[in-house]
Amino acid sequence: MDSSPIMVFGGSGSPGLTQRICEYLRVPRGLADTLRFSDGNIFVRIGENVRGQDVYLVQSTGFPPNDNFMELLFWVDAFKRASAASVTVILPYFSYAKGDKKDEPRVSIRARVCADAIEAAGADRIVTMDLHAPQIQGFFRKPVDNLYALPLLAGRLRELEIPSCVVVSPDVGFAKQARRFAAVLSASIAIADKGREGHDEQASVFEIIGDVAGRAAVIVDDFSVSGGTLAEVAAAVLARGATEVYAAITHGMLTPAALERIDRSPIRRLFMTDTVEGHLAALPAKVEVVSVCSLFGEAIKRIHRRESISQMFAPGEAR
Repeated sequence: MDSSPIMVFGGSGSPGLTQRICEYLRVPRGLADTLRFSDGNIFVRIGENVRGQDVYLVQSTGFPPNDNFMELLFWVDAFKRASAASVTVILPYFSYAKGDKKDEPRVSIRARVCADAIEAAGADRIVTMDLHAPQIQGFFRKPVDNLYALPLLAGRLRELEIPSCVVVSPDVGFAKQARRFAAVLSASIAIADKGREGHDEQASVFEIIGDVAGRAAVIVDDFSVSGGTLAEVAAAVLARGATEVYAAITHGMLTPAALERIDRSPIRRLFMTDTVEGHLAALPAKVEVVSVCSLFGEAIKRIHRRESISQMFAPGEAR
């Protein structure tokens, strides 16, 4: 067991989550500054001695994703040049995770490029949450811990005491994870048959596979950007007899237009985590943020003590 202090630092992409993680761990937040110059350049500076220490850097790549990603690389480099013994990157939201394959000619596998850059900067370990595709862990040569927001989101849904619900996957690709939600909620499952023709972030729902009539529908997904899929699926399940609609997502990369779409949609309440901060517009009253600070805090504690991460999750919650 490591008896050295846990040193947690945060970049400008995750100030709130960093503070909540530190409160969970009962440790002070590490001293650090991020400056942005008038030409757009980013400057990072560590404010205390980290020589020989295992440090944990919390930096999500939400709004704005490119600036936050470059800042992440600069932080890792700064810690390594300051002679930190190791740098564990706490990456709550990996913004380019959807670029995990070459699904059309002459395109970049963006997730792999980002993984290579993080490793080249000097990261020793990466802790993230609900990767869009689990195989992205294989893009890294360093250890990757992929945490799951399911226990917290499902726990909040259970508190609503919905008498009869059905978990709805927005597409076939998310059906496996949706089944895990359904198992925790003791619910049945339905799947939306969805199509997306281009890169305009718009999808069309063709059919709902499964029985939703007379039940409260709970739409689950890993992330949302435009809010279009959530709104479309919500309308589709209501048209097929669902009594009401809730939604739960891990990463809410919702633009102002998306927040308006969610607010106008028939979704009664949307639960999402705090892996993304700095939203470009105020969140509507129907959006509730569930903090994942306890999961990341516990992961940091276990890594520092050389303990198992997988034991944090029940067998049905891990994947």
